[in-house]
Amino acid sequence: MIRVPRSVGISGLLVLMFLYLPVMVLIVLSFNASTMGVEWKGFSFQWYEKLLADRSIIDATVNSLMIASISTVLSLLFGLGAAIGLETWRGRHTSWMNILILLPLVIPEILMGVALLMVFVLFQVPLGFGSIIIGHMVFNVPLTVVILRARLRKLDPTWEDAARDLGATSWEVLTHITLPMLRPAIWGAALLSFTVSLDDFVVTFFVAGPGSTTLPLKVFSMIKTGMTPEVNALSAIMVVVSMVFVGLSWIFQQRAPVSPTTPSSSE
Repeated sequence: MIRVPRSVGISGLLVLMFLYLPVMVLIVLSFNASTMGVEWKGFSFQWYEKLLADRSIIDATVNSLMIASISTVLSLLFGLGAAIGLETWRGRHTSWMNILILLPLVIPEILMGVALLMVFVLFQVPLGFGSIIIGHMVFNVPLTVVILRARLRKLDPTWEDAARDLGATSWEVLTHITLPMLRPAIWGAALLSFTVSLDDFVVTFFVAGPGSTTLPLKVFSMIKTGMTPEVNALSAIMVVVSMVFVGLSWIFQQRAPVSPTTPSSSE
């Protein structure tokens, strides 16, 4: 076993503290009874109770969940087809397709938001839930393709070859062999796409229309007049939910591929 120097472990701990200390401070202050920000006046759930009683926040939460769910499902459908197609026809001629699919992940979000807004205006697409879903799919589809292709390259192709040799059609190979073996990656991609869509602000800010306010947009509107305890509570909920979904996504992606069910042999 390789022994890691203690200094390396301390450095890693300091990095984690640097990354998560602001998050922990935000969560702690969300339980602060004081209305004056960082001045601690006691433990209280009053700001969470006010959030539950705020109809506008409830509506924004419903909007975010609905948009994230639809965007995730559609991104999985498009991303699954693209991932399987690129892996099936892998070769020199697909290199430019790989670049085009990954490009939305490296383009600055503000440029993507402006570009999408210009396209919607050009084609007279009304801004609202539909435009937000399309905007989220622009970065969710490439994310899904990356995750699914990484798992596809780890699968044993002999399962599919054996199924075809036994007379299985392409649809039967897909539904009985490929998809069951991809199930952990599909769940991981779904959870990560859902989280990214739920937390997105920049693209949503440009393509949202009246009546389609999401939680990030609601938080932004609340901090225009200054940081309030309700903002701390709402931000803490979003951070915790995001961390849970990202953690679940990582757990699913680390699971071994599920082997197709083999019938028991009868002798």
